Amino acid sequence: MNSVETPDIEQLRARHPHIFDRPVSARLATPAVLLLALAVFVFGVVDLDFSPSRMLSGLSQLGWIARLMLPPDPGSSLPIYLKALGETLSIAVLGTTLAACFAFPVSLLAARNVIPSAIFRFPVRRLFDTIRGVDTLIWALVWINVVGLGPFAGVLAIAVSDFGALGKLFSEAMEGADRKQVEGVRAAGGNALHEIRFGLLPQVLPVIAGQVLYFIESNTRSATIIGIVGAGGIGLQLAEQIRVLEWQKVSFLILMILVAVAAIDWISGKLRFAIIGRRAVA
Repeated sequence: MNSVETPDIEQLRARHPHIFDRPVSARLATPAVLLLALAVFVFGVVDLDFSPSRMLSGLSQLGWIARLMLPPDPGSSLPIYLKALGETLSIAVLGTTLAACFAFPVSLLAARNVIPSAIFRFPVRRLFDTIRGVDTLIWALVWINVVGLGPFAGVLAIAVSDFGALGKLFSEAMEGADRKQVEGVRAAGGNALHEIRFGLLPQVLPVIAGQVLYFIESNTRSATIIGIVGAGGIGLQLAEQIRVLEWQKVSFLILMILVAVAAIDWISGKLRFAIIGRRAVA
């Protein structure tokens, strides 16, 4: 039976000095990061006045509010709530649709395989970064001061916010497309527009459609939040009922929102799978 030779540690050390003789900075990097994270955590706990006793008293208060929410009861306001829910869904769908329609042509200017020159791509990409760097709620507050209270401000807030996010996603989808189809159109004598129309867009349109459907689902929740600050929809009704402590109506509104989000999630999921399946068959 052959004995297994034990490797010579000295030979290994001489062959791989970067493993055995790591610099001090490399050895201390991980402990330093962990200590820094711990220090930030402790500072946050102290600076934010974190108190377990306040948390426990808050949980008891939350339990008391939850008991007041039962049973959910819209009272005589059900038609008003249904109309408000319709406004919220309209804000989400219209805002996302406007954002996608404006973001799609601009995203062509940010794709590397469409616009090779970085001089033209750079300002478009920075425009997308600047717009999506501002939260939808902030855009809602801005547009409320520009066009006044109501659903129109909510549509504009979602459209502007999603313009930056969808523009970035669309351009990345275009950059990830297969070059072979584009080169095939070029070899057949097509010009640059033909390459985009017949070589690039058939690949990215199913991906773009799936992204738009997901944003519609996500913006249903966003439309509820911006409604609280005056952009209309069911969020405005929710804020009013919380302000007057009508907790049974609050729970009914929350249930309406949950059902609507679940239904949109189910519908958009079916549509996304249908689009992906059709793309796979094609």
